[in-house]
Parts: sequence; structure tokens; C-alpha cells
Amino acid sequence: MATVGKTIRCRAAVAWEAGKPLSMEEVEVAPPQAGEVRVKIVATGICHTDAYTLSGSDPEGVFPAVLGHEGAGIVESVGEGVTKFKSGDAVIPLYVPQCGECKFCKNPKTNLCQKIRLTQGRGLMPDGTSRFSCNGQSLFHFMGCSTFSEYTVVADISLAKVHEKAPLDKVCLLGCAISTGYGAALNTAKVEAGSTCAVFGLGALGLAVIMGCQAAGAGRIIAIDVNPDKFGIAKEFGATDLVNPKDHSKPIEQVLVAMTDGGVDYSFECVGNTAIMATALEACHKGWGTSVIIGVAAAGQEISTRPFQLVTGRTWKGTAFGGIQLGVGLPVMYQIVMPMFAFQKQCFFTWKLSMLRLAVYLWKFAKITFQKIPEFPNIWNVGCIFHQCTLKLMGCISLWVNLKAPL
Repeated sequence: MATVGKTIRCRAAVAWEAGKPLSMEEVEVAPPQAGEVRVKIVATGICHTDAYTLSGSDPEGVFPAVLGHEGAGIVESVGEGVTKFKSGDAVIPLYVPQCGECKFCKNPKTNLCQKIRLTQGRGLMPDGTSRFSCNGQSLFHFMGCSTFSEYTVVADISLAKVHEKAPLDKVCLLGCAISTGYGAALNTAKVEAGSTCAVFGLGALGLAVIMGCQAAGAGRIIAIDVNPDKFGIAKEFGATDLVNPKDHSKPIEQVLVAMTDGGVDYSFECVGNTAIMATALEACHKGWGTSVIIGVAAAGQEISTRPFQLVTGRTWKGTAFGGIQLGVGLPVMYQIVMPMFAFQKQCFFTWKLSMLRLAVYLWKFAKITFQKIPEFPNIWNVGCIFHQCTLKLMGCISLWVNLKAPL
């Protein structure tokens, strides 16, 4: 390819500082160094975590940066020593890498590879530098992915290969939402056939949890949200009961305990709200109930409950990326969920824009607005697909943006 070994100039949504709108900029993306891969991003999503970092609540948030971690694309070129990938491969960037060598990768109890954790947390590549720049200023990477750019550079241990004909505008969701929710049910909670589950928050993450619970054979799946507009979709995904806390005068945990003869077997917090995390635990059955925290809360927030909740047999757990060891597990997830992608017509609505004129402004997870920005010379075919969600509840959101402009 003509771009191999050269710096690529392309467009990216840059977060210059916390709490400010993303700004569409022309950026420079340097060639991949040893152990790195440069990827042309075809589709990306906006997850709640991107909004969380942009808001300034993330203790590891550094600016200016190229955000985004839920994407898919095509390998443009590889750096020295890279043997698992080649130009033209369809890939998904991984915010949790898998080196296969550290003690975390060798322990089947976790998927939290630590080989590049320190540099990734500082917004840098493993060698301590960045591949992004804009007008001479270096830009930080984000979660080892930075998918809000037409091109990005990632470590080779932070990529998973998928089928060459995979629909990238759909499988990009395997980069976070679907894998995390589905894996939380099957890997972290280990939901059993016939069990009763409660899912708090019906954004993309919650819907994926419902899919996982259904796949495990749960007998009852209670979907909980303050937005009743989501209930139809939740039911199509497998929810058996639909509960809006606003419809009840009692605390929702008491409602669930009464509904289930003592509490649910498994509960999942998919919002990132510490009060809901405690509620989800207290909705679990005494003696064996397990609650899984999936949502990410703001910096400095703490969870609390009465010790008696745990002394009497309840278990409180957390999960990152559904406990999936991504280099191996994500291609398996692709095979599992591909038949399910018919759900796109059921749960998303799409706008097709002939020219990109918008930037996403996310502020305190409470609203989304579009702002006009200067036109760019190339035409983008942009498909903006929102997961139905409740932003007022600080629910998980996703926005797919298909970047298909010729370079």
C-alpha cells in the first residue's frame, strides 16, 4: 500500500479538554513501530466510558486525546516483529490486551493482562510515546484503542482478528458492549439454567446481559429501567418481566424481593451508579444471590452496603469485558453473536448524512446535542445509530459512526 511506512493525515474527533465538545480535526498518524499495528477504522461506537472520560470524571483521563474504544477496521500496515496480523485483516481493537505471557494471562481466573497497563493508562503506546499529533501537538491515545479516528495505531496484543467478511459496522460492538454484557452473564456470574436474573439499565450493555442470561437458560429475566420505551426491545431480547421503579412507592429492591420469593439469583448493574449497585446487591436472594457490577462510576465514588448483606451469603462481584480473554475469546464471541445481528432492525434507528456536519457533545451523561462544524472536502457516509437508552439515568450509550470516506 502507498501509505505503508508513511505518516497518514486523516480526520479524528479530538477531545482537547475535559467537559468540552469533541472537535473534528485533521491529525497525523505515524507509522506503527515494533509490535504495533496501524488500523483503518471503518466503524466505531461511543460507549458510556467515552462520555465518562470526556466529562472529566475519569481519574486516568488525559487531554488532548483521541477517544473511542468500541471499533472495528482493516489492518493498513504492521510494525517490525508483528506476525499475527497482515495488511487487509479485519480486526477489532481491544482495550484489555492479551499478551499470553504475564501472570494475569496465565491465570484462568482473570482476563486483566498487565503487560502494557501502565503506559496504556497514561495514554501512550508501550514505548512511552504517541502516534497521534495535530498541528504539531502530540495527542494522547485512549484505552489503547482511539477509534474516534479514521486511522489508529495499537499494540499487536490489543487486536483480535475476525472473519474477513464480517460486517464491521455491527461487530464493532464486540469491542465493548456485547462482549462485556454477554460475558458478564456467562463468565462472571455463571448464570444457571432456570435461575432468576435482574438487569438494571437497558442500554446496549443491559441488552447484552439479557442475551447472555437467555443463552444460559435463565427461567426469569427481570428488566429494570426508568424509561418504559426500552421495554419492548428488552422483551425481544429475552426479558420476561419489565419493571419501572417509578411505578412503585417501595424501594425497587423490596419490589424485586417480593416478586421473586426472597430475591433474585443473579443481578447486574449496567448503569455506573453506586446507589443502583447497592440496590442490585440487596435485591439478591439470601444465601446464594450474586450481584455483578459492570457499570463504571465516576472518580471518587464509593460503594457501600450493610455487612450483613454479605455475611448472609450474598456475593458482590465486578467484571471487565465480561471476563473474556479477548485475543482468543472475542473471535469465539463473533461466532456466537453473528446470528443475533438481525436485532439491528429492532433496536436502532439510523440517519444517513451525505456530509459530516456534526460533532458529539456529551456533558455529564445527561444529554446529547449536535453542533455544526466546518465542512470537510471529502464526503463521509455517516450512519449514526443510537442504542436506546436513558441518559438521565446515566445509562450506557452507543453511537455507531461508519467512516467510509476515500482517503
